[in-house]
Amino acid sequence: MAVNAVHAARRKGTVLNTFDPDNLPEGVEFSELGGLRVVTESMPSVRSVTAGLWVRTGSRDEGPGEAGLSHFLEHLLFKGVEGHTASEISEIFDGMGALTNAATSKESTHLHARFVDRHLDEAFALLSEMMLRPTLPADEIDPEREVVLEEIAMYEDEPSDRVHDLLAEAIYGDHPLGRRVLGEAEVIAGTPRDEIAAYHRAHYTVPNLVVGVAGNVEHARVVELVNKHFQAPDGDPVKVEDPAPPVAPRMLFRQKQTEQFHICFGGHGISRHDDRRYALALLDSIFGGATSSRLFREVREKRGLAYSVGSYTQQNIDHGSIAMYVGTRPENVDEVCRIIGSELESIRTDGVTGEELERAKENLKGRIVLSLESSASRMSRISRAALFDVPLEDLDETIARIDAVSHDEVRELASDFYDPAKLSAAAIGADADVFARAVEAVSPTLCA
Repeated sequence: MAVNAVHAARRKGTVLNTFDPDNLPEGVEFSELGGLRVVTESMPSVRSVTAGLWVRTGSRDEGPGEAGLSHFLEHLLFKGVEGHTASEISEIFDGMGALTNAATSKESTHLHARFVDRHLDEAFALLSEMMLRPTLPADEIDPEREVVLEEIAMYEDEPSDRVHDLLAEAIYGDHPLGRRVLGEAEVIAGTPRDEIAAYHRAHYTVPNLVVGVAGNVEHARVVELVNKHFQAPDGDPVKVEDPAPPVAPRMLFRQKQTEQFHICFGGHGISRHDDRRYALALLDSIFGGATSSRLFREVREKRGLAYSVGSYTQQNIDHGSIAMYVGTRPENVDEVCRIIGSELESIRTDGVTGEELERAKENLKGRIVLSLESSASRMSRISRAALFDVPLEDLDETIARIDAVSHDEVRELASDFYDPAKLSAAAIGADADVFARAVEAVSPTLCA
């Protein structure tokens, strides 16, 4: 059962793109087994296999009293299955020479392992048990609570990381996308085992799951292993009611005694399904997403005002965002924000040069091609396409779409999404007045 990605709030003029199992790149195969989606990509030239088990559940699918349970549960998947303790799971994967990890985002959680192809059967059997039938042993849960609480505390001490979640809160407000993936310490500390188990039962069901495998592997063999080991319960997708995200920009500041001010500006962007995603990726690369970008050159290379400066985009099922970040000392805040304001105005008014656009295209194409040399990257690519119901293009089609992006398309996106009047701002630093004064150079209306 494919994820329903059709939402009422669509930006006018965009094209809805969806996963098409009948039109897949060479080497990619897809099966639906009683609603469970299985997608593989054959890479005969390698000896590795990367298997990923994905669930369409992340921080945006949590209620307020569940903030952080998706991430906490990700940790607990490693803490025991029937017949194997947490230590034994680590020993088994180490004995294969496997690289194993898991990750949680706002919209998904996944467990994955990369291993030599001859270990496929053993690795897949254990990953399946971990994903679907974790024992959640009581003697492991409380120590792992402390681990996650330490992770949250560490994160609070890293303002260069924390400020990005502060920006998401400024952009999205009470919308679930405004919540941080790590959640809240009180939820992690106080949620009993039976509620964690109930959360797993509710979310880790067939409609929410995708199995993705890439490397030296045959699709038929993976299907055989899924039928043998990956027996997930049926159920309906759990969906937390999303309020409409706020439109009005906001400014948020957290006071903390730091050597630098950590500053973000950002606003609404585009969804995963939007046909303009390549144009936006190119615009981001030109503005701040590469070492030859305008922000990097003007702030760091020419003036030495920051070590870390740049921009990025995020795409979700039904919303997206654009953002820019800089970390700088208090005496530089005014000048840095003035430069950001000037570059926003320039790219909206003058557009981009032919040289910039060509370089950005080659940069984006190069990064895509290089990523496809890894079985782990290919597994992630095909799994995300099936999980989020987005198109899976072959390399030639992707390159053609990047090459087809015009100056006018990039300029139109800059005019819309890089409008200072539409941007929110967030910062962590020692003095709110310093930040508020500097923001006026970017968006006077935000301080009005």
